[in-house]
Amino acid sequence: MLPVGTIPPSLSALLAVCRSCFTAPTFRTFCVLLTGLIAQTRRRTVCGMLLGTGLERVWHHARCHRLFSTARWSADEVGLALAGLVVARLLPDGAPLQVAVDDTLFKRSGKKVFGAAWQHDGAARGPRPAGFGNCWVIAGIVVSVPFLTRPVCLPALARLWRPRHPEKIALAREMTELLAAHFPDRTLHTVSDAAYAGEHLRGLHPQITWTSRLKVTSVLHELPPPRTGKKGRPRTRGPRLGTPTDLSQLLDWHRTKVRRYGRIDTVFLAERTCLWYGSFHTQPVRVVLVRDSNCGPGTSRNRGYGAALVTTDLTTPAERIVERYAARWAIETAFFDARQTLGVGEARNRTRHAVERTIPFGLLACTAVTTWHALAGHQPADTDEHRARARWYTTKTQPSFEDMTAKLRRTIIAHRFRGPHPHQAQPEEIQAVLTAWATAGT
Repeated sequence: MLPVGTIPPSLSALLAVCRSCFTAPTFRTFCVLLTGLIAQTRRRTVCGMLLGTGLERVWHHARCHRLFSTARWSADEVGLALAGLVVARLLPDGAPLQVAVDDTLFKRSGKKVFGAAWQHDGAARGPRPAGFGNCWVIAGIVVSVPFLTRPVCLPALARLWRPRHPEKIALAREMTELLAAHFPDRTLHTVSDAAYAGEHLRGLHPQITWTSRLKVTSVLHELPPPRTGKKGRPRTRGPRLGTPTDLSQLLDWHRTKVRRYGRIDTVFLAERTCLWYGSFHTQPVRVVLVRDSNCGPGTSRNRGYGAALVTTDLTTPAERIVERYAARWAIETAFFDARQTLGVGEARNRTRHAVERTIPFGLLACTAVTTWHALAGHQPADTDEHRARARWYTTKTQPSFEDMTAKLRRTIIAHRFRGPHPHQAQPEEIQAVLTAWATAGT
């Protein structure tokens, strides 16, 4: 049977940054199960991870379940350790961090699953967007890699949200502040959708800026007038500007180009520094209104604007704010890849500690795959070979997350059968390798 030491050196070196987060036996189990999750192509339960390692006849399955249920380790510490590697290797020195925040529902079944309940599910089909399961608020670092024109989001921290507990926006702020404390020398630009804007964001540290979609019902005001020196309480806000629709009729629009969603678009922009008193109270914010070029500034289509963004960043150009918010979509892609490619959410843990660790473990495996591909796995010829093998991908020029995972799986398989002491392969081993490679690519 294969020894545990057959994890590829390139992946082992990447996971070594997490060594201080575990005891020696637990770290060994962590590395093996994470490798098994990546290598597994079918059932990604805890026992499925063990099958993916090829150690099902050596290790008892209780050892794997113990990693999630009773072992002493923190998912936050592991996430911050991997985040440190991402920042050090994939971002320029001193560059600000762009953090995307959103929530997603991982469906479960059973009355004894901790934290499971009927909740909103934005990905559900049909007239009732609801599902039964665990809702997770996730913070990921958005980075650009040389072999992709689109940004990618690498999940770092996750929080289980339960109904009638602290609001999701409070969990999002907690994770953002945790990242800011871990990287005290860098500015954090957090982006989120309209659900993550509210009074919980008051008093953010100057190191953190927050950009989100502005609700259509939000009421804006002018900045407070200067003090008059007279007796009485000074005014905390200026005249009422109204909703974003009202504001769009007052501002001057200018035409510009922005890079978003992998392309360069021509848009009209308008901006105003003002107060969103209901959410940020007396903290000044900038409102950036965006309108597509096919809807000129003189029309009233889409209520006079296409999108309204609000940000606490008062200095960055409006074009960069739009690009920053558009990069938020990378976290939605990360959710899809985690479910469809690595099967995150298929594990059937029920106890509190197991539930609170299994989803972050799977999301960190996604981060490990992309980081491994960026540091050790990418080769320009891979896409050409894939296009030659699958001729219907005539325009494919960049690897997908599935391609990255398939290549890492093949690396794991090749290293496993090569072993620490190479020897002449037997026909049965050659056939096993060929079968495993074919399965890894599906």
